[in-house]
Order: sequence, then C-alpha cells, then structure tokens
Amino acid sequence: MDLAALRAQQLELASRIVREDQPITTTPSVIAGADVGFEQGGEVTRAAIVLLSYPSLELIEHQVARIATTMPYIPGFLSFREYPALLAAWDQLSQKPELLFVDGHGISHPRRLGVASHFGMLVDVPTIGVAKKRLCGKFEPLSDEPGALAPLMDKGEQLAWVWRSKQRCNPLFVSTGHRVSIDTALAWVQRCTKGYRLPEPTRWADAVASGRPAFRRWQEIPR
Repeated sequence: MDLAALRAQQLELASRIVREDQPITTTPSVIAGADVGFEQGGEVTRAAIVLLSYPSLELIEHQVARIATTMPYIPGFLSFREYPALLAAWDQLSQKPELLFVDGHGISHPRRLGVASHFGMLVDVPTIGVAKKRLCGKFEPLSDEPGALAPLMDKGEQLAWVWRSKQRCNPLFVSTGHRVSIDTALAWVQRCTKGYRLPEPTRWADAVASGRPAFRRWQEIPR
C-alpha cells in the first residue's frame, strides 16, 4: 500500500472541497443519511443509505450495498476503504437527495478529507459530516446541557462544531462535507435532530445497516 501516494491524493482532493454554501434552490424535499460498517471480520464493507422526506423526516427509501473490502484499515485513510460501498448503495437509489448526511468526518480530518468530504465530492451533493468521535483538533470542555457548543480547532482553523445533542450523551462533531459551510451544517443537524443523540438521517442509516428495532418495526407497517 503506497501511503505516500494516498496522502498526496487526499491533499489534492481536499483542495477541491467547497467549504462555502452552494445553496439548494428550494428547501430540500429529500434528505439522505449514510452509514458504513464492516462484516465478516472486515472482509465485507456494508453501506446503508436512507432517504427521508423533509420536513417530516419520514423514511421513504433505503438501500444497502455489501461489497468485498478493497483495502485494510489504516488510520487516517478510512474514506478510501468506505467510499466504494457508499457509491454502490448510492447507485441503487431510485432518486437522488438534495442534501446528504454522512456518519463520519468531513473536513475535521488531519488532511481535511474524511469520508463525508470524500464521498460528498464524488457524488457532488451538499454534504454534512456527523461524527461520534474526535479525529483531530482541540475544543473547550462542554457543559452537560443539551445544546452546549464549542468550535473544534486545529492549527488555527475551525474544522467543526462540537455539539451536545442530548443530555448524558457524548457530543457530535459536525463539519463541512462538501458545498456546505460549517454553520449551515450545524443548523441542518440541529433541525433534523428529534430527541435522539444522532440526527434522523444518520440515525435511520444506522438503524437500517444494523437491523435495529425501529427499522424492523418500520418494515412491519403495511404500505
């Protein structure tokens, strides 16, 4: 594995990420959430993408793609491991969303190319990264109150908002993926969070990927 070549590719791709808003002409009617996991000891990459109607945030479509994992786990290079399955799930969607949430980092990455930025640029849709753990940077301790907020800083640059979405839960790291500013990313995540730690798009993507009870109940509803 030529890490120097991958690092150079990351830096080149990161330079093409659009960090400003390229506003959707109208309020989006369809928002997507994406989540990636691994099965069979990492041999299989599983990507789930859900479509939710907006503003109701009801699940309207879900697709899961399972493909052979194309590279080993290497810290800092996870997006290269995850995006092929995401593209496979994306290609199965009956319609494309106007806004995309990805469970993972956007520019809040040492070389500013987490999976939300990498995949967002490949599909060229406004994309937001919603990560559960810090990858780089520092932030001031948050209060325990829901809504507590602090900037994630690295080398004098703000990479994300650290936001406590729910009491007694660890905060989320909300960042620009592609074609969305950090402030707009936070506003959309807040708008789409309905009492759970995760915003609805990535919460549903996780539920579909993992076969959680909420998704099983949804499957049982006659349509």
